[in-house]
Parts: sequence; structure tokens; C-alpha cells
Amino acid sequence: MPDRLTARAAIAALTDDFEELTVPGESAAPGRDGDGPLTWAGYADSRARATARTGEEESVVHGLASIGGRRCVLVSFEFGFLGGSLGRRTGDRLEAAYEAARTRALPLVSLIATGGSRMQEGMVALTQLQRVARASARLRAAGPAQLAVLRDPTTGGGWATLGAGADVILALPGAQVGFAGSRVRPPAADPHAYTAEGQLAAGQIDAVVPPGELPQAVAHWLRALHAPGSPALPAPVPDALSTTGLPESGWDAVRQARSPARPRAEAYLDAYFDHRLPLGGDRCGGTDPGLLCGFGRRDGRSIAYVAQCGTATRPAGYRAAARVIRLADRLGVPVLTLVDTPGAANDAEAERAGAGAAIAEAFAAMAEARVPVTTLVIGEGGSGGALALAAPGNTHVTRDSYFSVIAPELAAAILKRAPQEVRATADQLRLRPQDLVELGFARSVVGPPDRL
Repeated sequence: MPDRLTARAAIAALTDDFEELTVPGESAAPGRDGDGPLTWAGYADSRARATARTGEEESVVHGLASIGGRRCVLVSFEFGFLGGSLGRRTGDRLEAAYEAARTRALPLVSLIATGGSRMQEGMVALTQLQRVARASARLRAAGPAQLAVLRDPTTGGGWATLGAGADVILALPGAQVGFAGSRVRPPAADPHAYTAEGQLAAGQIDAVVPPGELPQAVAHWLRALHAPGSPALPAPVPDALSTTGLPESGWDAVRQARSPARPRAEAYLDAYFDHRLPLGGDRCGGTDPGLLCGFGRRDGRSIAYVAQCGTATRPAGYRAAARVIRLADRLGVPVLTLVDTPGAANDAEAERAGAGAAIAEAFAAMAEARVPVTTLVIGEGGSGGALALAAPGNTHVTRDSYFSVIAPELAAAILKRAPQEVRATADQLRLRPQDLVELGFARSVVGPPDRL
């Protein structure tokens, strides 16, 4: 089991400085409301013992902090105070923290360690989750990012609000993470599903970060999730990474794009960004290793990215892409997409996972984006599965790429043509990079940098 730091030790381990905030309108202090709203016998005594043991008067501490030179509002849970549970006064403090972030236009960072809602306050405690949800929605509407760090344990309402509702979710290794705590989950449940590592594999969180790396990781994220107040400038178009010439025929274009030696998304991202921070999963239980997305830094700027890796993109990939594009749009961060897929996955599993709805969500996110989106087609542009991540009016292509309404083999099959007619069909589709510019789909054919 991971070590459990106190709320203030967790703050000290993460921050450069911290200034605690108070809540003048906070609900009754310990002892003043007796045994609480349910008159639960002994509740006041339990609170008094928790205070004596931890030095805290409630299960959360909040204030203004600096992490790696970046200012934020910080919330830290004290698990030693009644299991870090959420009660009425916890709701007061959490609501105040969200409001402080909103009024100061600062990101909110939550260090969560909680067993859920406080039974001794019954429904009064449970409804604090609605307060947190409303406060989170107000902050989201105002713009600032929300980042959660899941400590051990993160369960119940704390996971289902501050944790799972954050824009970026990091977790400490081995932390228990799940809506059901260890005392209420089914006896036969797979314990791995309730760990940080299990939630990462299921696409529910973004990264598992060792304690020693956490301050740097949070600082990187706070920097990446920040955009200047002025309108965002488009992400620069990446240089092509190969010296391949323009294809003479449509089939030559297809052959070049399908070459195993062609540079792929990982190489483009490494060449483009000074530093990047991946986001993982669709928050719906799925991941797609064939789609990379996250935020990166380039020449002091933040740019979000979505990059296909040459495989058929799965529903989880499209949902993750939509999530990143919408987050970037809210924060005012420009987006770069790299298109490279033979098409959307169309196997039975993909259909059961909602391929059509996921692709529609990606199309909608691109259409709704107010920030500029830049697209470079670096390989195959296979039908709607590729078009869903292509920026209307700002798509560029490399010489070793193509884009087509459908793969030439499938087009020939649909048209009931013989296999030997596939190459001629590729020419008829006008899918070459130079054709795409002439047709008005692409703005330019991008060549390699001068140093190549």
C-alpha cells in the first residue's frame, strides 16, 4: 500500500509556497452543531478526536500555491480526518476553492485522498457532490484548467467529482482508485480494476506518476494548459521528414504512403515539440494505441496535438481526440492534427463500441473549435476516418501522402471492377498530394526542411 502523506505534507512535497485560505461563511465549527445534522451520537466527539490527531478542523485544506513557478489554487485532502470524507464543511471549503480559482483566473489542482461521503451527515453529506459539480461547472465555463492528483485512496464521490471530473488526471503508483471502496465492492471483483494502474489501462486516467516526479509533472502540465489572453495563433505547419519526390501516378502516391520506411507520427511529434505531455484514454473505458494526443510546448507556446499512427483508428481514439480538441478550445490553445490512417476501424468490436457516434463526436469537435486547427497529412488519408481529424481550410499534405474518398482497392470493388483496374482507379480518384492542392482540399504540399 502506498504511503499516506498528511494533507500538509502532500502540499509541502509539491509546492514552492502555499498560502492557506479561510472560509468566513463556513458552516458551524466543530462542536457548535452538536452531533451534526442527523444528531448522530458521538459525531462531535469523533470530529474532536480527528482534530486532535491531525491538527485539522476538516478533511480538506485549500489555498493559493506556486508549483514550479506557476500559480494555482490548491486543494489537499487529509485522509486522517474521518477518512478524508466529504461533509457539509468540506463542501464549504471545496466550493470556496473553486470560486477562488474562478475569480482569480487560476487553474485548480486537487490532491485527493478520500473514502467518500460522510455517513454521519447522511444526505446532507451526499448533496455536497452536487455543490462540487456546480462549482466545477462554473470554473470550467470560466476557462481555467482543473488537474487532479489521485492519492491513496481516491474513492466514492471524491473520485466521481474532483477526480474523474478534472481535465487532466494523474495518479500515484499503487493508489486505490474507484467509485467503490474496498469495503463495499463485490467480493469477487478484480482488485486490479480499482488501482491507478488499472484505471490507466482502462483509459480513465492520463498518467501514473512516481512521487519524486510529481512536482515537475504538475508544473509541466500547468505550463502546457496555459494560453495567453490574446487570440491563439495557428500552430506552425510541421516540416516533412522525408525527401521523397511527388508521385507520378495515383498508385505511386498510395505506394509511397504505405511504405514501411515512411516517417510516422511519433517521429513528427518528436521533431516538432520541445516537450510534450500525453493524454491517455477516452474516459469511457477505452484506449487506442494507434492515436497519440496531448499537449506540447514549442518555442515557448502551448499546442495541443492529435496524431494518427497509421493504423485504423478505433472509437476510443476518436473520443480521446474530441476530448483534447474541446479542452484546447476551452483553454485557447491551438491544435495540430497529424492524419495517417487507412480509415476508421470497422470490425464488429468497433461497431459495438460506437464507431459512428465516436467519429461524429470528432467531426463535431473540429467543427465547433474556435481556436485555429492546423492539419498535416503525413501518410494515408483514408475516407471519413481521416477526414474527421482534418482541419477545413487549413490542411496540408506531405509528398508521401494521399487522401481519398475510399481506398482504391475498395473503390474498385464497389464499382465491380477487376483487381487489375485498381491502379487506374487510383488515378481516377485524384488522390495525389498535388491533386489535393489543385482540388482545393489542401493548401500546400509540404517539403522537408532545408537541413535535409
